[in-house]
Formats: sequence, C-alpha cells, structure tokens
Amino acid sequence: MIPLLVFYGHVVFVTALFVRRWQEEGTGEGILSVFFAGLIFFVGWSMTSFIAKLFLDETGVGIVDRDSASLVLLTIAEVVFYYFYFRDGDSPGQGPIREKGA
Repeated sequence: MIPLLVFYGHVVFVTALFVRRWQEEGTGEGILSVFFAGLIFFVGWSMTSFIAKLFLDETGVGIVDRDSASLVLLTIAEVVFYYFYFRDGDSPGQGPIREKGA
C-alpha cells in the first residue's frame, strides 16, 4: 500500500510540474521538467534502495518492508530537493538562475 501511495504522489507531482512549467515557459520546458523529475526519481530510488539494504533485511520492520522504506526515504529527500529547486526565485539566491525579462 505504501508504494502505491508513493507512486500516486509522484504521478500527481509530475502532472502539476508539467502544467506549471508549460504555462510559464512552454511545452518544451514542461517536458524537460518531467524528464528531470524522472531522472531524479530513478537515480534516487537506486541510491535509497542501497541505503535501505544496509539497515533493513528483506522482510523489514512491521508493515514496512525494504522497498517501502526506500521509497519513503526517497520521497522525503525529493520533497526537500524540489522545495529548494522549484520555489519562486523573486529574491537573490533563491531558486534556479533565471534572467530578468527573458
């Protein structure tokens, strides 16, 4: 059940990310953001699976198995990363670098 909720949350996030970037910059930027989020997801999942393998056995603890723990750890890391990466950059030092008036 936990992996289903994590995957559903990612589908909702990617859809919202595409729509936001499509409205701001255009279709190409929306597609690029979706590919970027997919890349972060797949690379991050392999890294958190390795970390979960170090600390948990195959069965896990209670209802949380190793795969669920790695997906939850990945989601927490992604929320922190995306918060700082995609927030509005109105003041200096916030968000990705954007040229004014472009």
